[in-house]
Amino acid sequence: MLYCIAILLVLLVLLGAALWAVWPGKAGGTLRQPFLNRNFAHRGLFKQDQSVPENSLPAFEAACRAGYGIELDVQFTSDKAVVVFHDDTLDRMTTAKGWVRDVTLAQLRALPLAGTAETAPTFAETLSTVAGRVPLIIEIKSRHEYSGAYLDELCKATLATLQDYPGDYCIESFDPRVVGRIRKLAPGVLRGQLADSARSYHDEGANWLYAFAMSRCLGNLLGRPQFIAWCPAPRNRYIRLLARLGTMMVYWTALPTDDAAALQRENNAVIFQWYTPLPRW
Repeated sequence: MLYCIAILLVLLVLLGAALWAVWPGKAGGTLRQPFLNRNFAHRGLFKQDQSVPENSLPAFEAACRAGYGIELDVQFTSDKAVVVFHDDTLDRMTTAKGWVRDVTLAQLRALPLAGTAETAPTFAETLSTVAGRVPLIIEIKSRHEYSGAYLDELCKATLATLQDYPGDYCIESFDPRVVGRIRKLAPGVLRGQLADSARSYHDEGANWLYAFAMSRCLGNLLGRPQFIAWCPAPRNRYIRLLARLGTMMVYWTALPTDDAAALQRENNAVIFQWYTPLPRW
């Protein structure tokens, strides 16, 4: 009997610890309102053939003119310029090879995006182009090997660029350490945790323990995110729990073959690409 009670107590403690780890932060309606029931153009309104490249000023201008919110990605160059570029490496979007973090801004500027006349913009140039016309979802890129000092600099530089920005924006990251820094540095900014399926994390090289923890948002204890940006995989029980708790839910990334109406029913905001839904629903 005592053994059974002990096992029950251990299970209750583990359940309590899991709930404590995953529990979201609070966000009032005013903070969430600019992002609710909106479609966000993934990396701007870019073309599938990259004739208008992703994360380029023309893609952002096209999204603004269509009335879409915009999702975009920021990271550092080697000389600590905050630039808008998705991949960790230059390989896919330019003719060069290597890490974005290892080239200077001037070197990045010399590389055409996807063979076009466009080059990667700075974050400041992007904000100037959007000029507060539509809300922004800003992903701060990170990697597991980045030190705390590096992430401090990146988060502070991102926030400094936004200091006088007149428009609505929120910040998200796959890295709970980044979300935690935004919580500390800018508690009045809506913050979100990006999450993928355990299978995807594992396929990208993570061990199964890390994949389980990140796909279940157990890193929420660091940042207490106010929204969860979830992938196309079915929601696991932790993600379903967060949704039932009233956490703002964002979907990434909707494609033309998806059921847009169903995604809009199940989420508070949708990040899409390669089709043109209504800006709001």
